[in-house]
Amino acid sequence: MFVWVKTHGWETPHMDRVINVLRDRRIPVVSYHLDLYMPIPERWRRYRDDPYMMGLDHFFTVDPKMADWLTDNTPVKGHFLPAGVFHEECYISDQPSPHANDVIFVGSRGYHDVWPWRPKLIDWLRNTYGDRFTHIGGDGDTGTLRGDALNRVYANSKVAVGDTLCPNFDYPRYHSDRLFEAPGRGGFQIFPHIEGISSWFDGTMKFFPYNDFDALKDMIDYYLAHDAERESLRRACHQHVKKHHTYRNRWHQIMKAVFG
Repeated sequence: MFVWVKTHGWETPHMDRVINVLRDRRIPVVSYHLDLYMPIPERWRRYRDDPYMMGLDHFFTVDPKMADWLTDNTPVKGHFLPAGVFHEECYISDQPSPHANDVIFVGSRGYHDVWPWRPKLIDWLRNTYGDRFTHIGGDGDTGTLRGDALNRVYANSKVAVGDTLCPNFDYPRYHSDRLFEAPGRGGFQIFPHIEGISSWFDGTMKFFPYNDFDALKDMIDYYLAHDAERESLRRACHQHVKKHHTYRNRWHQIMKAVFG
């Protein structure tokens, strides 16, 4: 199997020749992308018309609508496959973090113009929780944190509030990688409700309705006040994600889909 990932701004010269050789040898060409394309017009125009798309045999995408479109309109077989968390980063750190707080948000504020909800959420968290809130991110309070530093923040903070681009608040099953990354790295996360994603958990992930700040505050305040219940859910969700939702799991699914 040949895995070809085309990232924004990258070009791979002579890939048409490589693809022809692979096809002659009946070696499948596969890609797996973690971003949303179809609801973002500029991004979708660029990829929809790119020869790269037609050079693939299988395209694994976190967007179920894109998977269906590829299968129905192109020779490429589209597959829906959610994001995950790296197995090596799926642990609960026992080390402190100078950036941990009662409530955190991890991610950039300046996201996409088509998603003004993100800065609205961050501003609300800051106005509501004051110095009990920390925005973890390159344009936040801490700068970009990765690796063990991020695990330590998640493990030592009480509540992480998640977010993902969800057009019209009703785009089913797509989510950012933080859905699994936060609990996988040891955090207790409250995530927006999106159709279809709760079935991937065993009741240990908590969801709030989009654009309902009263409901979100009630949920945050409840889990801030109930340490034992929060800790039990945090550890159970971590174990569930580590068992079912790492990228090792995802690549097993890719291999099974391609080779049967």
